[in-house]
Amino acid sequence: QDSAAGFPGVPSAYVRRTACSVRRARRIASCTLRAIAATAAAAMDVRAGECVNGIRMSWNIWPSTRLDATRIIVPLGCLYTPLKATDSLQLVEYEPVICRARDCGAVLNPCCFVDFHSKSWTCPFCTNRNPFPPHYAEHINEHNLPAELLPMCSTIEYIIPQTMSNPPVFLLVLDTAVIEEELEQAKDSLQQSLAMMPQNALVGFITFGAMVYVHELAATTLPKAYAFRGAKEYSAQQVAYQLGLGTRGGGGANAQAAGRFLMPVSECEFTLNSLLDDLTRDAWPLGGHDRRPFRCTGAALSVALGLIESCCPQGSARVTLVTGGAPNVGPGMVVGEELAETIRSHLDLQRETPNAKYTKKALKFYTSLAQRAVSCGFAVDIYACALDQCGLYEMKVIADKTGGYMVMSDSFSMSVFKDSFRKMFDCDEAGYLQLGFNAKVGVFTSREFKCCGAVGGLTSTGKKGPAVAETEIGEGGTSEWVAGSLDKNTTIAFYFDINNTQAGAMPPNKQSFLQFHTSYLHPSGRKRLRVTTVSHRYTDANMADIVTGFDQEAAAVLMARYAVWKCDNEDPLDVLRWVDRMLIRLVAKFADYRKDEPSSFTLMPELAIFPQFMYHLRRSNFLQTFGTSPDETAYYRTIVLRENTMNSLVMIQPALLQYSFDEGPPQPVLLDSCSLKPDVILLMDDFFHVVIWRGEKIQAWYDKGYHEMDEYANFRTLIQAPALDAKQILADRFPVPRFVQTNAGGSQARFVTSKVNPSSGGGEAGAGGIFTDDVSLKVFMEHLVRLAVQS
Repeated sequence: QDSAAGFPGVPSAYVRRTACSVRRARRIASCTLRAIAATAAAAMDVRAGECVNGIRMSWNIWPSTRLDATRIIVPLGCLYTPLKATDSLQLVEYEPVICRARDCGAVLNPCCFVDFHSKSWTCPFCTNRNPFPPHYAEHINEHNLPAELLPMCSTIEYIIPQTMSNPPVFLLVLDTAVIEEELEQAKDSLQQSLAMMPQNALVGFITFGAMVYVHELAATTLPKAYAFRGAKEYSAQQVAYQLGLGTRGGGGANAQAAGRFLMPVSECEFTLNSLLDDLTRDAWPLGGHDRRPFRCTGAALSVALGLIESCCPQGSARVTLVTGGAPNVGPGMVVGEELAETIRSHLDLQRETPNAKYTKKALKFYTSLAQRAVSCGFAVDIYACALDQCGLYEMKVIADKTGGYMVMSDSFSMSVFKDSFRKMFDCDEAGYLQLGFNAKVGVFTSREFKCCGAVGGLTSTGKKGPAVAETEIGEGGTSEWVAGSLDKNTTIAFYFDINNTQAGAMPPNKQSFLQFHTSYLHPSGRKRLRVTTVSHRYTDANMADIVTGFDQEAAAVLMARYAVWKCDNEDPLDVLRWVDRMLIRLVAKFADYRKDEPSSFTLMPELAIFPQFMYHLRRSNFLQTFGTSPDETAYYRTIVLRENTMNSLVMIQPALLQYSFDEGPPQPVLLDSCSLKPDVILLMDDFFHVVIWRGEKIQAWYDKGYHEMDEYANFRTLIQAPALDAKQILADRFPVPRFVQTNAGGSQARFVTSKVNPSSGGGEAGAGGIFTDDVSLKVFMEHLVRLAVQS
């Protein structure tokens, strides 16, 4: 692969163009982009656009005034996946060209106006004119463009020269106050992870029960650990003093001291494996069967954060907590020592009963830990495995603000934990972890609109600028956010507000420009900057064509994230009413009907399935707390706030596939109780669970062993087909879903019956009869139509 003259890293094939291609490149480089105005249909090819830029917009044609933005009801926003494995991503190893305007900082992109005569470019975000650097000006012309000006490079990734960071750091924090069987399973997963980590990665090890132990991995002859009291919170200075690390910035001496606790896997794998082999359950006296084992999770996390803060601030680090119960000692405790004291429920939290007496203090403590982690740029993962609650409701803030993983399971022996933990260390073809560390995400907007905020696994840095809106949604009041970790599925929701208040002030065919900067530390040690630039057309004053740019899938996910964020500050019932009002106003605005005549109501295809998404969102565990614990609710909400568009849609409205003798390949069917037929097999995927459901007739044949008989090979094939598809889903997803096999009338059939639309509710005869207080989708739509058309 040779390079174009003067532009290192740009393939020559990109610049060998026909005369027609040259003219097209000039038009885009001249910032006309008028072709977009005439291609509303092309704008709706949203999935193709997502494959190129990792962006999905709720509206692909934008309102031109602030008042119009309120009239379209669904917030103007986008879902952005910063590290998405996009098609034909161009990697270049040089510094980006940045706008020199005082409050700008946008990067050269295909939307810029280029003056080849004066060798300058005009920034579309601030309209400032910038000269090209000398090495660009010397070579640039209509026939020879750098990669960042080519239309197919609207997303480009810069490998910043002369920047190297330390290898990734993994600090493992293990709970030893669990029963022996669970401890053995957790130890086994940790030992497997050591074999999968890159050999140059640094690893540290902390255990905790009643006390916290920081293990010195350099001690090969005799195991050595430093003990910390479990009832106390520790600052970075206290941890550094007790471990003999000196002060931060101590140079080589500090790094040498830190090497006793954080060592390359290649040097300490044997020592750490031996330590894990000999590790036993916490020996602290339990005090009897009526008491919980002492577990100082909060103190352990504060020590772990102090160690990372002292040794590798602003590095590629993550703290991974593996816990098997609720903290009941020291800072961050969520329940008392005696089993007679039950852990808080949703009702306790609402009424502030004595069972919830620790919650406010614990939330404040874990929020302070999250702020410490954010200031040093690393992530905190939480793997919680227990039959009872583990305090995820209180600890959720750490994972949310740092971008760390959260995985919840019933046991360390289940694949949900074991496979998820293993996948965190999966490497790509080049042998690098598929993660980005210590990331900063910045947004740049053209002057007609601003960013209200972001919702996802990140934290505001408080950076002000021209892109910051007055209205705040999620982490608002800033144009830059920090995330300790990103992966290929991490998706952030951004919400925008239009500045223009005067109708007709926008010139015809006016374009909006939006650019994202994602700088992160690659596992190779190099710093990278990914730049994504997109543009959308503003509609005219009557908004006649705006609905053709509506992406109902992205809109449903953006509404779900907005609603989940509101649940943290408002009563969930109020949020449900808000969702209902928004849906009624949306269909009343864009549907075709005659006033007070429900029979005349028709909904255009661009909006046809949006009410269905909202129906299932209302019934989901994201907004409904009945039948779930605070920990489960915290887990579900954390995952939906960071997954990509398609995974989020599966969480909102699960996918249902039908396998039968009559229809050949598996067929997608309605998520409805009428699909629960006796002679079919169903595969349901709700992201958290993958369920194989067998009808009564299929189960009866299965119980008789027909699938084991050669003369019923076709039945054996039918039984195996959903299992193979489920295996593929389990292999591709993180966190790994729980796999369930059940049948009609079985105890675990509730995983399916609780999700399907109860169209045959009220206990009617047949497999589809479901007892529920929920209204069916049909009744829901009837009420929606009646309310939308009323005067």
